[in-house]
Order: sequence, then C-alpha cells, then structure tokens
Amino acid sequence: MKKIEAIIKPHKIEDVRAALAGIGIIGITAWDVRGFGRQKGHQELYRGSEYQVSFVPKIKLEIIVPDAKSEEVVRTITESANSGTIGDGKVFVSDVREALRIRTGETGEDAL
Repeated sequence: MKKIEAIIKPHKIEDVRAALAGIGIIGITAWDVRGFGRQKGHQELYRGSEYQVSFVPKIKLEIIVPDAKSEEVVRTITESANSGTIGDGKVFVSDVREALRIRTGETGEDAL
C-alpha cells in the first residue's frame, strides 16, 4: 500500500476531490495547513498598512491506496491541481506497512 500526501492550493480542493472520485477514490483526509516554499508568501493590506505574510494557506490531503493504484492517483492529483503558477503544491508517496479497520478488524488492503 502507498500513502499519498499532497499539498495543494485551497481553491483546487473541489477539482481534486471530483477527479479522485472519478477514478474510484472515496477515502480522503484533508485539512487546512500553512506553509511557504518558492512562493515566499505574499503582501496583504490591513487598516491601510501593508505587511508581509510568510505562511500561505494550503490544503493537505492524505490518501492510502493499493500499490497498483498509486501512479494513477498521483497523476490525477497533479493534473487536477495544476494551475501552471508558482505554489501549485507537491505530492509525496511513501510505503504503508499495515492498515487496520477498527470496526471490523480487517487488515491490509481489505481495510481500505
């Protein structure tokens, strides 16, 4: 099994979710995160004063999939999250040794 972590722009979350549903992925964990990389933040205006915001809002997704599905999921995320501008995000893939469904006790890919 593989764990796919994706950091994407917040306005792309619905595009990514719909694209993943289209290939049969129904289990996704998502949360709001903040960070920066090459994007290096942005300027904001508050009460007439400009200030630098170093951490920009992003969405982090985590998806656990069978090995055979991982390349398709990564391709789907990168295609649907791509806007062609700096800060589109990153995708990380790592191995998962075991999974367990608490309610039923199923293990491995059956737990997904």
